[in-house]
Amino acid sequence: MRARDLLTDFPTVTLDTAVIEAARLLAEQDLPGLIVVDERGLPSSILPGTQVLRLAVPGYCQDDPALARVVDEAHADALLTSVTGRTVREALPARPRELPIADPQSTALELAALMARTHSPLVAVAEGGRLLGAVTLQALMDGLLAK
Repeated sequence: MRARDLLTDFPTVTLDTAVIEAARLLAEQDLPGLIVVDERGLPSSILPGTQVLRLAVPGYCQDDPALARVVDEAHADALLTSVTGRTVREALPARPRELPIADPQSTALELAALMARTHSPLVAVAEGGRLLGAVTLQALMDGLLAK
């Protein structure tokens, strides 16, 4: 099984995309993350859904999860309103990580190793300077379990 066998079309965002728009894409399409592309349409980063949450969750709650209990339910339910006006650029880690990108010939083991090493729920697949789509963790697991 190769990346080309597990490949799916995948939505992309840019560094200047509004985080709330990215969050809507993640939620509406039930995605684990999004591919961030540069001005040429090539993958430059992966935005996991957890990074969107990291931007929305107050730092004091991340540092001490017990403090999240003191926030009333109405404010907790409006968590994503805090990202209004923020961009994908702000949601990405300050230090870029290894980009999980593979070519269509990559094996299932290569994809799994890349996902594990980069802690990414998806791998961008590109060839000849063109983004072809992505392999998600779900597609990889489904493919491996079907064998």
